[in-house]
Amino acid sequence: MTQQVKDKPWLIRTYAGHSTASASNALYRSNLAKGQTGLSVAFDLPTQTGYDSDHELARGEVGKVGVPVCHLGDMRTLFNDIPLEQMNTSMTTDFVLCERRHSVCHRNVQNARIC
Repeated sequence: MTQQVKDKPWLIRTYAGHSTASASNALYRSNLAKGQTGLSVAFDLPTQTGYDSDHELARGEVGKVGVPVCHLGDMRTLFNDIPLEQMNTSMTTDFVLCERRHSVCHRNVQNARIC
């Protein structure tokens, strides 16, 4: 009789984020409670291009195709009560925002930190 090797379960993530950090947090926690095993954060276009939600070029785009993140407090709200150390998390953005916000990014896009 041969011994079978059991594969690890697939990682289940939904690319999601919308309207506000607190609304996105509620969505993430709901999905995790239903069995999702990771997070893939979708940022809105102003965040991806380095503009705060109140910037004139962000008008009409805030929270439309992802979650707006303007400061560290938004990131804290986004991940409040979510055990990040227990899951796989992906944040995809262009990180032009580092230059626009006069910051320096020390990590690559897949392992992104807010600058």
